[in-house]
Amino acid sequence: MPATIPDAFLDVMAEKFRMLADPTRLAILRALMQGERNVTQVVEETGRNQANVSKHLKLLADAGLVSRRKQGLQVFYRLDDPLVDRLCKLVCETIVQDAQQAVERQKSLLSGWGGDGGA
Repeated sequence: MPATIPDAFLDVMAEKFRMLADPTRLAILRALMQGERNVTQVVEETGRNQANVSKHLKLLADAGLVSRRKQGLQVFYRLDDPLVDRLCKLVCETIVQDAQQAVERQKSLLSGWGGDGGA
């Protein structure tokens, strides 16, 4: 049986989930899942503005989800928590499964209907 999550972990867990609960931060993380990027590349790949991306990158770095490295005048970011990639993939798989089940329910509903198409 899995161990119970200690109370002391709950605040830390909640902070990690808060960091993943924003579409801009998720877009940034998606870009960084492809490898290290500088701010300009993240801006281009996410379609967000530079000030917003910089703000969110700082939050993600402060939370330990990404790390930064300075090279000359540029700052490069990369994922620093391997759980992020795994968790995002798990959530996406669940979304696909839920959508597939919803489609199957709708197909079942329609196949059980003996109407003549509204004529």
